Amino acid sequence: MDLELLLDVMGCKTRRDILDLLRDEPRFVSQISRELEIGQKAIIEHLRAMEEAGLLSSSFQKIERGRPRKYYDISNDVELQIFVSHGNIRVKSPGHEFQELQLLEERARLGEDVSPELEQLIKNYDEAKKHAKNLLKQVDHRKRALKTRSLNLPVMFGEEESGNEEP
Repeated sequence: MDLELLLDVMGCKTRRDILDLLRDEPRFVSQISRELEIGQKAIIEHLRAMEEAGLLSSSFQKIERGRPRKYYDISNDVELQIFVSHGNIRVKSPGHEFQELQLLEERARLGEDVSPELEQLIKNYDEAKKHAKNLLKQVDHRKRALKTRSLNLPVMFGEEESGNEEP
């Protein structure tokens, strides 16, 4: 899911109101229009944008009289995390780590040869995994050092900590 597009879509109060309505059950355009007191043409444009962003799905359902109605429903659970601090703004969606892989998968389904890009992606994932493991070791080391200090025990670093003490 494109985060920029998602943020653009979610930046509109009317679209958030539409999502709020659809939490309960799928609805068709005139229902949404009536409940929000907004014209149907405007609602249709909002629904189109939300469907393009991957937030909504639509399906036709037959009714007793007349032509089938197009119902809109929330297509996926979406979670966004926004972090703002001095010098830093981050927006991410949990699971975003696999967006590139999903895009490659879609291109592969269309018959494209994505092998070189997949190989590079695997290398990137391997590097990220190594980095994460090293960071975890550092964090664990700091936690042990703080715990040792809080117990008023001597803190040992380097070779001494690993048990390779010299006699």
